[in-house]
Amino acid sequence: MTPVTGVVLEHATVVEHDRVATRELAFADGRVGAPSPDAFHIDLRDHFVFPGLINAHDHLQLNSIPPMAHHARFSNSYAWIDALEVHRKSPEVMAAVAVPATVRHWHGALKNLLAGVTTVAHHDPWQAEFDALDFPVSVLSEFGWSHSLGLGLPRQGATPRYGRAVQESFNETAPAHPWMIHLAEGTDNLAHGELRQLDQLGCLAANTVIVHGAGLTSADVDRIIDRGAAVVWCPASNLAMLGRTIDPRRLSDARRLTVGTDSRLTGSRDLLGELRVAADCGGQSPRDLMRLVTADAGSILRLPECGALDAGQQADCLIVRAGTDPYDTLLDTDRASVRAVVRGGVPLIADPDFADWFEACGVTTVAVRLDGRPKLMAVQLAWPEALALEPGLDIVRAAHE
Repeated sequence: MTPVTGVVLEHATVVEHDRVATRELAFADGRVGAPSPDAFHIDLRDHFVFPGLINAHDHLQLNSIPPMAHHARFSNSYAWIDALEVHRKSPEVMAAVAVPATVRHWHGALKNLLAGVTTVAHHDPWQAEFDALDFPVSVLSEFGWSHSLGLGLPRQGATPRYGRAVQESFNETAPAHPWMIHLAEGTDNLAHGELRQLDQLGCLAANTVIVHGAGLTSADVDRIIDRGAAVVWCPASNLAMLGRTIDPRRLSDARRLTVGTDSRLTGSRDLLGELRVAADCGGQSPRDLMRLVTADAGSILRLPECGALDAGQQADCLIVRAGTDPYDTLLDTDRASVRAVVRGGVPLIADPDFADWFEACGVTTVAVRLDGRPKLMAVQLAWPEALALEPGLDIVRAAHE
């Protein structure tokens, strides 16, 4: 069978942060657009179709490393990093980091895809495998980063402890691209003073994207909004490590907030779980939360092709069975109940009754079980070494032609 060049989702209820409409949604050449003459048609009545979710902060290679057990909260992330040095010497962590980095990066991307995430901001060095056409997610590529002030400021002529030097990285990042840094990740005076220090270094601008910000003061939030900068909110990680997180409301109202998972080493299992944590602690409506991981994430990360399902944008989407309210439904969704995750108009993981969609697109599949539920997965994603790192995901049988 010759693969079709387009797909039409019929009777789909397309859910975006500012509108919900039942309409025909056509994908062609990886984009939302006019249907091609040979398009494959799918009846999606009684389904919600969301834009592919955007995880604005992850460390892909860390998702298979066992979390560090601790009882007391840390005053800041640097104290946590110091404690991590002991954790690194445990047999479980040593075994986890012995897995090749390529496998661990692939696993972190697959973790995201299973939860409907199609785009990820990876806050670490670029890896060659991210350029592969079959890599599970799209990884933000046009951006600059430094790890943090504590690890990224050279001391007495020495090189940074990790990552790019703060000012050097900021100055080399084009204003049209985001520049990311962990900042104010703590509850003590050190964390409270970091935004002021960043500003004094000349690194607080409209393209600055601050990760965490748990120690930001009210005046700091005013300054961020005034400069047009933004914050990536990682509530599960903040609560686990610090015992508190930011009040997101003013940043959210100003459209200067998005959400990230910060890897399983400290954060939620996936972005769907992170949204539920955010709902419990942030005073944000389900509609607001959906906006933070779609339209606002696309705006903050300078990804105009992501975050919505308008003509010309990426044909990336998350499909679930319709509930009473679409935004409540997204918050109630876990990865096992996702009907399909689509990148470029092509299903990559979906329920078995979508087998004809895979076949129409020329995608060979493998049967898997995800948290006890049967699924089909594009065979190119089913790297056994990576699947072995993911709890709840198992190959059932050989490829389906």
